[in-house]
Formats: sequence, C-alpha cells, structure tokens
Amino acid sequence: MTETARLSALTRADMAHILHPHATVGRPQPPLVFARGAGALVWDVDGREYIDGTCGLWQCAVGHGSTEIADAARRQMETLEFYASFWDYSNEPSITLASRLADLAPEGLETVFFTNGGSEGIETAIKLVRLAWHAQGAPERSIVLSRGGAYHGVGSASLAATGIPALKEGFGPLAPGFVHLSSPHPSATMEDLVAELERVIEHEGADRIAAFIGEPILGVGGMIPPPDGYWPAFQAVLRRHDIPLILDEIVTAYGRTGHWFAAELYGIDPDVIVTAKALTSGYFPMGAVLIGRRLMNMLDGVPFRHGFTYNGHPTGAAVANVNLSIIEREGLLDRARQNGAHMLDQLAPLAELPAVTAVRGVGLMLGIELETPVAGQIAAGTLGRGVIVRATGQKIVMSPPLVIERGQIDQVAAAISKELRAL
Repeated sequence: MTETARLSALTRADMAHILHPHATVGRPQPPLVFARGAGALVWDVDGREYIDGTCGLWQCAVGHGSTEIADAARRQMETLEFYASFWDYSNEPSITLASRLADLAPEGLETVFFTNGGSEGIETAIKLVRLAWHAQGAPERSIVLSRGGAYHGVGSASLAATGIPALKEGFGPLAPGFVHLSSPHPSATMEDLVAELERVIEHEGADRIAAFIGEPILGVGGMIPPPDGYWPAFQAVLRRHDIPLILDEIVTAYGRTGHWFAAELYGIDPDVIVTAKALTSGYFPMGAVLIGRRLMNMLDGVPFRHGFTYNGHPTGAAVANVNLSIIEREGLLDRARQNGAHMLDQLAPLAELPAVTAVRGVGLMLGIELETPVAGQIAAGTLGRGVIVRATGQKIVMSPPLVIERGQIDQVAAAISKELRAL
C-alpha cells in the first residue's frame, strides 16, 4: 500500500467507525489526523506542522513528546501496571502523589480522591457534599448553586451544573437540584453579582443548599476572569450561610494561571478542589479531587460508596509524579506568567478592531471575544496558517503548553491578527 493510499484509508476508517465528541451524527467530516508532537508543536500524518495553541484540551502543560514521562510510564507498567485501589488496597505511586498534592494544595486540603478525569471529579465532589449534609442529619441540603456560562462536564450532575444551554439540549431530563446564577461577565458588576447570590440563597433557603460550584476563571465559557473582589466577596457570603465551596480547577490547576492553583491567585479558600488535565499533562487519563478538613469531619465514619475502576491507577500516578516534577524543575509557573503576559501584549492591539469586543488573559489562558459569530471561521483560518486555536461561541480561546516559546507565541498572534483583519 502506498503512503497516499494508507492515509486515505485512515480517513475513510475514521469517518466510517468513529463518532467524535461534538460531531454531527451521520455527517462525518474528514479528520485532521495527528501523528506526533514535540514541545508546543504537533504534526499531522501528511507532515504539516502546527503550533498547538490549545494544549489539546487545556491539558498538555509540559508539552508533547516527553521521553521522561514515557519512560516513567514504561517502568511502572513493567513493575505494576494496575491494581484496584478500592477498599484498603493501594499502591506506592498513588500514595506518593496524594502526599505531594496535599503539600501543593491550599491549606487544609489534605485528602485526595482519584478519578479518571474532570467530569468524574465534579460528579465526585457533588456526591461528597450531599453525602456530608446527609451525614449531618440534613439530607434536604441537596441544591447546588452554579452559574451561567459555566462548564463542569458531561456526566449526570456535572452536566446539570453546567451553564451552557446548547450542551444540554436533547439530554433531558437532567439531574434535579441545580440553580444557576448570572455569569461573572465583565459587563456585570461585582456588587450586582453578590446581591444576586444573596437573593438566590434567601429564595432557595440556605438550609436547602449543599454547595456552590464555580470555576475560578470561566474557561470553555470564553476565558472570562472574575471582576476584582468577586471571589472574596462570594466566599464571605457562602461562609455566612454555611455553604461549602467546590472550586472547579480542572483547567486552571497545575500552572495554567502561573500558580499551582488559581485559588492562590484569587485568595479562595475552598472546601473541595476538582482537578484533572494538567495533572498528567494528558499523558494518562487521571484526575484528583482535593478534599478539605471540614468535609472530612462531616463525613467521619460514613461509608463513601462511590468509585471508578481505575481509581488511583499506579501508571497514571507515576506519570503525574514525573509531570509535577517537570513543572517544578523547569520553572513553568514563572514561565506561564511571563509568556502569558507577552502573549496578551501581542494580542491586545486586536481589541481595536471592529470585529473584536474584548481581549482577555490570565497566565496562559487567553480569550478574544468577537462582535459577531465568526469564531469558527477564524479558527479554521488560523489552522490553515499552521496554528490551532479553539472557537467557543463568539470567542476564540487559547491555552498553549506552558513550554511554548516566544517566537511561537508571536506566530499564534500573527495568524489570528491576519484572519481578523481580513474579515
């Protein structure tokens, strides 16, 4: 078989047999088939090079093609590839990782429940808080407050918590017990958002609310940072009404904002932090739910009848341990802050274009909000220029690997600029 025939066969097989996430059923499109990656670059099977401006889906913090991580996975697979972590079974890599996360996490988050990814982490956190109130003789405390524009996953409860209507269409009835507040969009004042929170708590009754869940920065919703003072003010209200806070750091944890956790950046003191993605830089499907002392005390003596087959996977934990060491050793938190500032500087002039409403950035999380729904057109155009960005609604979102180089950042900004200026 010739190389051309092989590649054509790959395309046909994909279109015939794979249903891709967010694809239209029965209307398959020819896929862009990736073959390899290195650092912030990926190549397709035709040999074309692309700058990965999205980290796949936010996750590849240390870049593609790390032989150090691959070797760690191989060594662990040769030693103990997997054994269940249910009941009182465990393994050394997961114990080491849990201890390390307890040291890195904000004060008081000392217990770790492992998952396979973000949606599972949100499901876990919601079950934890509801069970905690049940254990305290308050099973009626089951309502979870969330926000419009939020993305928390695709499971039963995680989709119900999500505040993006298009993602829920046709999947009803969804899990009950979720109430959505306004999105912390820049057009909303912090005072109005806090007042709304107070009204919702009064209307629903604090004695019926299990928790509030929120992303420190809206990610999929458009890379929207909160207004100044938002999180301390929200946290004060939640504490006054004894409502736990679940912080969704699936996207933001492990360096994306230039900090191990965005909780540090905004002075947030959550009861639970849900993480995934950059925990392993995508080299293995794994997440971790970090649980605070308050919930652990509320749950003391209560069976937690919940778990996933691959909880605490030893190979995933071995990968995560090496990944965290690379982030630390290579100073990627500082690099995210510095290169994020440079990238924002390169993109900021685009705010003057008629097609652009706003340009925003925190660390290596950046977004461009557009006046009209042409984000898909822009993303397709930059792809043709060898740059991968993500279109979400009327926004372009970028989250490149933390190892991206300055010259590559300039290429990303130039490709987006050319597409926007050609509108």
